[in-house]
Amino acid sequence: MAAGYAELLGTRHVTRLLSGTLVGRLPNATAAIAVVLFVRAQDGSYSLAGLLSAVYGLATAVGQPLLGRAVDLYGQPRVMLPSAVISALGMVLFAAVGIDPVGLAVAAMLVAGLFTPPLEGALRALWPSVLKREDRVHAAYAMDAVAQEVMFTIGPLLVTLAVSLWSEATALVAVNTLGVLGALSVVLSEPSRSWRSAPREAHWLGALRSSGLLALLGAFFFVGLALGSITVAAVAYADDHGGDAVYGVLMAAIGLGALAGGLAYGARQWPGTAEQRLRVVVGCLALGYLPLLLVPGATAMTVLMTLAGVSLAPAIACAFIVVDRHAPRGTVTEAFSWLVTTFGVGAALGTAVAGPAVEVGGVAAGFAAAGGGGIAALIVLLATRRVLAAPGHGAGRAPEHEDSVVVTSENDRNGAAEPGFRTGHQA
Repeated sequence: MAAGYAELLGTRHVTRLLSGTLVGRLPNATAAIAVVLFVRAQDGSYSLAGLLSAVYGLATAVGQPLLGRAVDLYGQPRVMLPSAVISALGMVLFAAVGIDPVGLAVAAMLVAGLFTPPLEGALRALWPSVLKREDRVHAAYAMDAVAQEVMFTIGPLLVTLAVSLWSEATALVAVNTLGVLGALSVVLSEPSRSWRSAPREAHWLGALRSSGLLALLGAFFFVGLALGSITVAAVAYADDHGGDAVYGVLMAAIGLGALAGGLAYGARQWPGTAEQRLRVVVGCLALGYLPLLLVPGATAMTVLMTLAGVSLAPAIACAFIVVDRHAPRGTVTEAFSWLVTTFGVGAALGTAVAGPAVEVGGVAAGFAAAGGGGIAALIVLLATRRVLAAPGHGAGRAPEHEDSVVVTSENDRNGAAEPGFRTGHQA
């Protein structure tokens, strides 16, 4: 397992692209906690902190696919570096003026979120041209999913460390400065500078004209809902079983499970198509959430949360492959960005749903919302299996052959759609 990831990281450009992307995404990964800490330091209310975080989140959800489409049209450096700088300036403005006037703080959050660079989608668009082989790209998707879990664990710790060393405002500025440096590292790399999307058919729907992509987005909306629900339900559980320390343990446990699952998934090649694997993994995801309804003691609950997280990273890794297979030509970055947006919107709704569920039916009802989200995701995948069985249908592409291993560049293909594994250029 470790040898496989070490081989990937030893490939030229891989470490730089992965690390640059993770550092570049730190502002987004830490925004929620950084904003809350800063607002509280300014004697603002939790309601105001929630409002500003929500503005940032919604603006990011809107901006990601729009910027992703711009990347497909104009290339990565011309879009991602300016957007990273503008987003960071929005956060710096917020740190400088504080929460008074509130309107200016909201505007700063709007700018910071709307211009968050689509680094996730851009990285996944680069993997095929960098790694050349289908099996290695699939392993990179799994490594990417694992790295996300590490980032979302370490990122908040970095913010709290920066706050303890300096101040909440300095932490905001420092994290966003790192974000710009991460984006700069990516866009100055040779793969990013030379990457070009395939010619695309002019269509106002862009990537969303793919029925297969819409099916996947529908499923991952509910996966996001499940995770958002778990976050709130875990808070309610911790209130009854020991407080913040228990909450931290539960969140670490689900992250550890996802990390282990991602490492195991990326350690080998799996039979069947990505769409078939995704149905199985999401089914396991849903089953993993259901035992949480038992609401046992803290030790047993920690074990159940670990098991509940195991299928998450493999599901995300499978989703990356499915996106690449179904995105219309010339829309790969936009398509991946839509996955980020849909997942985030689902998570936001999950937090909104789980709160009332806990108040009405207790902690178990909050976890029931998570289980319901997992089951709904599986139902969507089962109901759309025919649509998902035809990659690229409607975009004029041939289905992927699972045994194809050689990836040619988009420039070599001269825009021709060929059978076999598609590069990020061709998506």
